[in-house]
Amino acid sequence: GPGAVAEKPEGGAKARMVSKKGKKAAESINSRIALVMKSGKYTLGYRTTLKSLRSGKSKLVLICNNAPPLRKSEIEYYAMLSKTSVHHYSGNNIDLGTACGRLYRVSCLSITDPGDSDIIKQTGGQQ
Repeated sequence: GPGAVAEKPEGGAKARMVSKKGKKAAESINSRIALVMKSGKYTLGYRTTLKSLRSGKSKLVLICNNAPPLRKSEIEYYAMLSKTSVHHYSGNNIDLGTACGRLYRVSCLSITDPGDSDIIKQTGGQQ
């Protein structure tokens, strides 16, 4: 009936809304990513992330929330083999690109040297 139609957009809005805590966490991780971009060493993108995992250089891998499931699990598998922690970034690839200060989309990034950032401790402790 018409009741079901009225409910739908409200439910959709609810799913998109982020809790206060979630937003704060996202902001803190974004500022940490920005610090890595400024002072650390990193590599953006799927292929270079896999390369850094294979060579054992990676300290932390971030994956966006809309990466293809196969790609996501492949990165997780490589990370598991190299004992690297994986952080599932709460935003999509556009948000992750923006967090990296780029104007393009980034599905995953590998941090090889955090620089002045405490991102490894912060996200490593989360999992």
